[in-house]
Amino acid sequence: MPTTCRSITTLPIARRQLLAGAAALGAVAAGAAMALPLPAFAATTLRVGYIPIIPMTQLYVLTGEGWAKDAGLTLQTTGFQSGPAMIQALASGTLDVAYVGIGPAMIARSKGVKLKVVAANVIDQVALIGGGPLAKAMAGAASPAEGIKAFRAAHGRLPKIGSLPAGSVPDTVLRYWMAEVAHIGADEVEIVGMGEQPLQQALLTGAIDGASILEPILTLVQSRLQDAAIIAKAGTMFPKQPGAVLAVTEDAIANNRAAVADLVKLHIRATAFAKSNPDRTAELVTEIIGKGLVERDVMRAALTSDATTFVDDPRVILDSTKRMQAFQQTLGQITEPVDVDALFDLSFHDAAVGK
Repeated sequence: MPTTCRSITTLPIARRQLLAGAAALGAVAAGAAMALPLPAFAATTLRVGYIPIIPMTQLYVLTGEGWAKDAGLTLQTTGFQSGPAMIQALASGTLDVAYVGIGPAMIARSKGVKLKVVAANVIDQVALIGGGPLAKAMAGAASPAEGIKAFRAAHGRLPKIGSLPAGSVPDTVLRYWMAEVAHIGADEVEIVGMGEQPLQQALLTGAIDGASILEPILTLVQSRLQDAAIIAKAGTMFPKQPGAVLAVTEDAIANNRAAVADLVKLHIRATAFAKSNPDRTAELVTEIIGKGLVERDVMRAALTSDATTFVDDPRVILDSTKRMQAFQQTLGQITEPVDVDALFDLSFHDAAVGK
């Protein structure tokens, strides 16, 4: 087993993978994770890439509860800092499965990576949070555009808004909100792309004025900065915004269709579990992406916030994915649009729920 992977049956993952309060700093350093013994029975192995963030909660549940092992699946996992980094791994053929944002999944498909979205994870996961000065300017204004102008007048500079790298869902949602909802010009805000750990630290230290980001950063920052506030709620920035998805390569489907079907079934089961068991889910998520870094009560609050709406049916995000791609084309992020209907494979979810 490669040293950058662990058997999924033996989570938690090495702490160096953890993002402070949210997700991993980057891909697992070579040699950081020791390969553990595989189950005695002959298990089907799938190589899984993921970004250790809340929208991948289904993965943490189905592994933390031991369901993958019970189903005869060994999932060798590798953590990544961002979606674009995972696209490179998908393109190189080193992954079978990706827990990744829909934005990077579309970009990967547009670059010739043959993969299918077989399940959704969340919708409406991104909100805009502001530190004290920006939150104050926005709260006292008649509109978001006027709030930005008030900030510029008070501070003599553009507000710095952090997000994940260009092409990510949080970045796309921010740009959509500015252009289509708030009517804020692209030259009126300085958008700074970075990984989640530095973004959180930048928010806490005031190095950036706000961020278009997801949980648990939204809850954690508000718990530590009393003057921080949500400027634009999840769901209002890009209505029914598609978020993270479960994507599988076409090769994996061809070679291990039964294993993919089992994984989708477990994913659906984990979605229901996360909705109905917030306390246990908070334990599992904290163990994997926040151990020693995020208090369990903060994680539970993040898991039940407006910015965490778990889903599994890929049809829920089909239309909004088409809207997102159309907008990404205007940004030049997708020069060759993909057939979104062809990107989605609904058969696994339909079979799992008896459609």
